[in-house]
Amino acid sequence: MKKLFGVLGNPIGHSMSPVMHNDLFSLYNIDAEYLPFLVQEDELRDAVNGLRALGAGGFNVTVPHKSSIIPFLDEVDELAASIGAVNTVVNKDGKLIGYNTDGLGFLKGLDAYINKIEGQKILVIGAGGAARAIYFTLAKEKPMQIDIANRTLEKAVQLIEECPYSISSKALTLKDASSELGEYDLIIQTTMIGMEPNITEQPITLEYLRENSVVCEIIYNPLETRILREAKSIGATVQNGIDMFVYQGALAFEKWTGIFPDIQRMKENVLGQLGGK
Repeated sequence: MKKLFGVLGNPIGHSMSPVMHNDLFSLYNIDAEYLPFLVQEDELRDAVNGLRALGAGGFNVTVPHKSSIIPFLDEVDELAASIGAVNTVVNKDGKLIGYNTDGLGFLKGLDAYINKIEGQKILVIGAGGAARAIYFTLAKEKPMQIDIANRTLEKAVQLIEECPYSISSKALTLKDASSELGEYDLIIQTTMIGMEPNITEQPITLEYLRENSVVCEIIYNPLETRILREAKSIGATVQNGIDMFVYQGALAFEKWTGIFPDIQRMKENVLGQLGGK
């Protein structure tokens, strides 16, 4: 009998996770199937209980349920608890355990671009759920400083205050961050600004960007957002959101199966779905 896995979200039709994970199940000869589940917010408890009753091996969680699912789980990993969001659930002998692989996925994806986080001066643009996962995860790696720039300054301040790890940080307006870009080794864009269909938008201007900096984007549709295109023209190294998406999925797959999958195959699969290279 096939083992059931899936992803809970709303909307969910755009998710590329089913194709990515079902290909991996086939590759590793695992008798399992990964399905997308459209779940309304007021039906989340029932959906979780239903997957538990069906003996699902695990599932992913995407917007808008990453935080609201926590009360319906039996246990939550320390990092996920500190972030306040879960994107991966493992069914361990009937106990549903929540994890967050977003920040760790981002960190693993950085390996090809930066030797180490320690000593780096970092700017995170945005103060939402993705920013929180990335900020908390990077804070454990001993960078010199991580600053947060956000449209609403109070949210950036709150994010810094809630970080459980000791890290030098300051909150900035987007305007101030734009004028101070030359100070940073690594800039991470975590908002949805520039995502399809609003591809002409970007959160900050890059006038003061250093050409030897690294600019990362969590968006992967389009593959090259306006901010990445401009950063590349200045001479910066750029990274789109494919790496984070693939690595967070790989870490989830490993938690479910004990196998760390073929990353290159996963990337090619996602790029094929996006029509890119």
